[in-house]
Amino acid sequence: MTDSPTSTADDQRMDNARLEHNRATVLGFVEMAFNDKTVEEAVARYVGSTYIQHNPRIPDGINGLLTFASSLQAQFRLAHSDIKRIIAEGDLVVVHSKITYFPDDRGTAAADIFRLEHGKIVERWDILQEVPVTSANNNTMF
Repeated sequence: MTDSPTSTADDQRMDNARLEHNRATVLGFVEMAFNDKTVEEAVARYVGSTYIQHNPRIPDGINGLLTFASSLQAQFRLAHSDIKRIIAEGDLVVVHSKITYFPDDRGTAAADIFRLEHGKIVERWDILQEVPVTSANNNTMF
């Protein structure tokens, strides 16, 4: 049995709405946790009860996330994540950003991959690369 055109259009609208919700969830989490420095509120609002972390320096679970974020904020009070683009597909949201830790910092290019379940963040991978002083090409990292 094939889907009717109405059913297919409704499914597409639901998929688009889910993608936009996931995108908004991750954007809200990054802004609140890392730029507004309200990590506990961000975790309560946007993170699921299970949290899997793939950065080998950060323990799994919400407590690992809270401990890491608190330590980062204590060490780099002026840290900021400047989001350059967000890509959402299925249950994954990728954030490409420039992270600076202090005002004159050249920055770090970051790609964070978040997986969501039921509208909540449940898993994260990150890839970080410092912005170099010189480059072999005239392209930026952003």
